[in-house]
Formats: sequence, C-alpha cells, structure tokens
Amino acid sequence: METLVWTCTEKTPEPGVFSDMLEERRRTSDLSYALKSYSPQPYKGHPPSSARALHQAVMDSQYLRYITQEIATESREPVEVIREEASGILEEMSHNLQLSVIRLLGYTLNKVFKSVFRRILVNEDGLNRLQQAIQEHPVILMPNHRSYVDFLVLSYILFTYDLPLPVIAAGIPLMGMKLIGELLRRSGAFFIRRTIGADKLYWAVLSEYVRTIVRTGSAPVEFYVEGLRSRTLKSLNPKLGMMHMVLEPFFKGEVYDISLVPISVSYDRLLEESLLAHELLGVPKPKETTMGLLKARKVLEDDYGSMHVCFGQPISVRELAKGRITRSQYNLVPRDLPQKPSEEIQAFVSVVAHGMVRLQERDTVLSPWSLMALILLQNPEGLALVTLTQRTAWLRGLVLKFGAHLDWPAQVSDEEVMSSSMSLHRSMVGCEGARVFLLEAPAPGGEASVSPEAAVFRRAAVVLMCASYRNQVLHVFVRPALVAVAMATTPSTRKEDVFTNFKFLQELFSNEFVFVPGMAAQDFEEGCLLLVKCEALQTSDQQLVRTEHGADTTSCLQAILQPFLQTYQVVFNYLTKDSALVFTERQYIPAVRSYCLKLTLAGELPTCEALSSDTQKNVLNALLRMNAVTKTKVGDQSEFRVNKAAIQRIGDILAGRIPPQSAAFSRL
Repeated sequence: METLVWTCTEKTPEPGVFSDMLEERRRTSDLSYALKSYSPQPYKGHPPSSARALHQAVMDSQYLRYITQEIATESREPVEVIREEASGILEEMSHNLQLSVIRLLGYTLNKVFKSVFRRILVNEDGLNRLQQAIQEHPVILMPNHRSYVDFLVLSYILFTYDLPLPVIAAGIPLMGMKLIGELLRRSGAFFIRRTIGADKLYWAVLSEYVRTIVRTGSAPVEFYVEGLRSRTLKSLNPKLGMMHMVLEPFFKGEVYDISLVPISVSYDRLLEESLLAHELLGVPKPKETTMGLLKARKVLEDDYGSMHVCFGQPISVRELAKGRITRSQYNLVPRDLPQKPSEEIQAFVSVVAHGMVRLQERDTVLSPWSLMALILLQNPEGLALVTLTQRTAWLRGLVLKFGAHLDWPAQVSDEEVMSSSMSLHRSMVGCEGARVFLLEAPAPGGEASVSPEAAVFRRAAVVLMCASYRNQVLHVFVRPALVAVAMATTPSTRKEDVFTNFKFLQELFSNEFVFVPGMAAQDFEEGCLLLVKCEALQTSDQQLVRTEHGADTTSCLQAILQPFLQTYQVVFNYLTKDSALVFTERQYIPAVRSYCLKLTLAGELPTCEALSSDTQKNVLNALLRMNAVTKTKVGDQSEFRVNKAAIQRIGDILAGRIPPQSAAFSRL
C-alpha cells in the first residue's frame, strides 16, 4: 500500500495499460451483454445483504435506539413516534439494489455509450487490484465528479468486469425524477438531502445506515468526496461528513481495515459543457426531471470523444493511521454511544480527504485539448495554427516532465492531433486562413443583433467552456506556478521570503485549488523542484534565482494564474470602492457580475473569467477565512460586513506592493 503524502521526487505510478471496454461491446448484441453471467466475488465470500435486512439492522442498532430515546426525552414525544419518523427517513433514503434493474440499465447504457463515446478506456490493472481489495476489506470507491455520467459509468464498468456493484450516495433531487429516481434506487443509489443542518435524527439515521454497510461489507460504498459536481472541472475541496462516516467503523475497531480507492474519470468532451458555463453566468440550473432528461436526448446524437476511467491503488486506512492517530477514545465508552471525534481524528479525516482528491488529480488522463485550451485562453485574439501547434507540443513536453498522464495519439502528426481536437470542440473554436480563435455562443433564438451586454455574455460562455477544459490541467502546474508568481512579487531572492509569499498565495487561493492542510512547506519544495527540473530555477545558499533559459516556462506559469489574480483584484476593488459595508448573500453575486460587466464593456477588464460566479464566491470565502469579511445570520439570510482596510491590504500584498506577514497563515 502506498502512503497518502508524496512529493514530486517520487515517481508518479503508472496507471497501467488502458483497454477500450466498448470494443468488445460493439462486437456483441446489447441483449446478450445485459443477460451475461454475473457472479462477483464479494467481501469474505459473504453474499450481499438484502435491502430489507439492511433496513432492519439499522433500526435494531443500539446507536439508533439510544438517539431516538434521547430525542424523545428532549422533545417529550413518545419514543415510538420518533422511531416511526426514523423508519420513514430510512425508507426515503435507502437503496433497493436489484440485479434485474441493473441488467435493464446495462442494456440501455450499452446503447447510449456506444453512440456517444468513441472509447471508454479503463486500466484493467486497477480493476484487478480492486477485485482483490473487495474480497479482503470493506471498500470505499471515491471518484471525482465532473458529469452526471460519472454516476452511471462506474456501475456499468463493475457489472462488465464481474465485480460487486456499489451502493452510491446521491443527491435527493434525483429521487424526485419520475421513473428515473426509482431506477436509480434499484441500481444501488441511496438518497441524501442537500441540507441537513441540525436535524439530529436525520444525521443519526444516515450515519448508522452508512456505517452498517461499511461494517458488514455488504457492498462497496461509492461517494463523491467533493460533495457536488464541479461546474468548472477543477477539483473541489472535500466535504468531510461522509468521509467521517465511512471511516468511523475503523476508528471504533469494528473492522480491521478499510480500503479507499481513488478513481479518476476524465472526458475528451463533456456532455454538460454548455450548461455548466451558462450556470456560471447566472442562468439557473434546470430542475432535474424525467421530462428534462427526455428533452436533452438530442445531446446524445453528438460525438464526445473518449472517456478515461483510472482505478487507483487501494489505500489502507490502517496503514495511514499507523503512528498518526490513537483510537483509545473509542475504548473509553461503549461503541454504540455517539461520540464527538477528537481534534486528532478530525485532522486525520481532513488530511485523508484532501489527499484522496490529490490522488484523483494525479491519476487524471489529460487530453490534447486541455493544453490547447490553455494556450487559446492566453491569446484571446486568436493565433496562427502553426503557432498553436508549436506551443501545444512544447506544453506537452512540460506536462510530461511534471509527471502528468497525457492521451496523445502515437504515430499521428501534431497537425492531425490539432485538427482532430478542434473538430471535436468545433462549438467553441474556429479556424480561418490558418488562424485559430474562440467563437461566440449563438444568439438565443437566432437573433441577428444583440445588445453589447448580451454580446459579452455570448463571448463569456465560450471562454468559460474553454476554461473548464484548461482547468483539468491546472493541478499539474499550480505549485510551480505559485512559486513563479511568489518570486515575481517578492523583491528578495531569499528562499524564506519567497516561501512566505507562497504561503499567502496558497491561503488566498485555497478555494480555487486543493492543498492538503499542513503541507505548505512540501508544496513549496515540490514547486521549486519542478522549476529546477525544467531548468527555470536555480537554488543555492537558500537563494532562488530564475534562469534566462527558463524565462518562457516561468512566463507561461505566471500567465496560467493571471485570470485568477485579475478576478480577485477586481472583486477586491469592488468591495473597497463600490460596495456597501454590509450586504446579503443574495445581493453579492448580481452586484459583482454587474460591476465586472461594466468594466468589460469599458475595455478595462481583459478576462471574461471574472464573470464566473464560482470564482466570485471563492473570493468571498477567502476573505471570510482571512478575516477581511465577517458573516452573520439575520433571519433566513446571511449578511456580510466588509473590512475595507483589510481587503485593501490583501490586494496590496497580492500586487507585491507590501510583504505578507508569515504569522497570518496558520491553516497551511
């Protein structure tokens, strides 16, 4: 088993050979596939528990009996009423996995996937490791979340390769879809409310349900540690509630070990690319309904290239915990009683969750288009095709040097790779007279003329679509890029001074990129080593010196972060000059969007990425974390109070006008 924390000095493990699982599917009928023999080897050879048996085990647990009695005493309601309410919650939540429905779904997905994707590439070495892990310990499958397809494709793969089907944590809006919701439930989905708040009974039922599945090993548990689907295709910081639930049986000694399996799903082209970009611009997300799904079926007539699914090395929780945590607190009181985890346990869960996201990033397979998108966004007026080809080839060498996995076709010329990628993404990129440029989104209703504001949003929609593909490669560059920016804004070449600036940037951008808590020094060393590796940096006597030879690399890395630097400064300017001292959550995004639109129309804001609501929210969260904005609850709304002097200071540090104070960054 590998450890969770690694540095760039360690060789990135190869995911193994990828095989196209659709190749054989195309040679056989959909019906014969759906009716194929299916005999997976479960945990310790035990047959999976039925949904009814699982329900009974949860309701009979001493933990739930204790909680329902406690709530009954607090509310002065009969305990039978509370237990009936708990049973209702469990009925709403629980899965009802049925093989017959899996076969029906397999038949349907086989048809859809063969139509939509050229290939679905899976690393069979990873599947072999997963098969072994499932038989030995309870397994937690932890994929990244970029598309609604993620939910379906993993079960499709496991069914194809004769592995036990997972039970999957899903948002409750999916349950409300007529017919589809029930199909998902019978395919292994269990449904969780979006907002639970302080509902003590709901938390108790959910946690006991999850822990019972893990304890018994009745099925692998699949959940998205990021919580939500990423609208920007960047990794999101993990949510820790479900992570703690799946690990608690190990903390309490109820299981010997648990295997965590990071899974990286990446797409050449995303089915929801346009939808996500428009959501970022303020277009409401369509409600998840069966009718909406049927109306969207025309999307399935297009070409979406290939999908890569990489099953990572199973991670032993027992190995991770060795020497890091003590589980003695769980020996002091009966296991069935609720216990608040110690600070040590909470910190461990956080590090594991963040580390799993990094493992997902590390195993992501990049497409040529993600590199092309990065270059196109740095050249908003377009550039010659030959220049784009040369720069993409140069960038390919850099990402490979940095240890990334890249799906670059062998025995195919660079020109053909460019042409194929542009053809796949023709909705956002055009080529005329050997010049490549980003298009504009079509006007609604085919209108001949649109307002200047509408024209900006049409342009921004395509820019944000393109940025989502660039974002898939940012994890490869972010650490050396932060070092490059820190060096550019630090007058001194002393390593210690550059590191102080680096920590400030990490803290500021910790909602944009995923950093493992407490690993700032290791991240800095990783960034420096990668810059040394590409000959852009020399180190001597605690000095960091940029090389002339690596000037192009350093400039490119700084430019990668430029849209984020510009957006943060724009929001800082708005909050210190144009905004009121107090505003509500509902007022913030429309006001900032209006301000950015005004600057864009005036030609004062070079990046349309500033219009992204996700980035605007991340700025506010950063300021809250850095105590430049305070948040209070007023009725059913949140109010924010601005400390304009503190925000001005952060903006000055970001611009390199004043140095940061190292003591201010305790989180990292």
